[in-house]
Amino acid sequence: MSSFNKSKSKPRGNESPASLQEQVIDTLRTVYDPEIPVNIYELGLVYGIDASSEDVVVRMTLTSPGCPVAGTLPMEVESKVEEIPGVKSAKVELVWDPPWNPDMISEAGKLQLGIF
Repeated sequence: MSSFNKSKSKPRGNESPASLQEQVIDTLRTVYDPEIPVNIYELGLVYGIDASSEDVVVRMTLTSPGCPVAGTLPMEVESKVEEIPGVKSAKVELVWDPPWNPDMISEAGKLQLGIF
């Protein structure tokens, strides 16, 4: 699975530093590629998260550069992340290196797809 930016976020009220990062991951698990019944986090499309401030950056890819949701999926991610309390803005940086491949799917995602 991809590595994530483990930098500590600033505490917000009673939240622990890792709390915002965890909330972003939980939110990303609610976003699905419409062609594959697994969320984008478990698909391995998320390459990194910077939740070290109230301006969150999500580095992600798509299953292919010609993916039909290329114009809408990043906006959906930004919109959902911006709904998290304490987040001022969210930005998605689309990256293509390394190219996504099915080996990037998490164990949980593989179970959902019946891939063993």
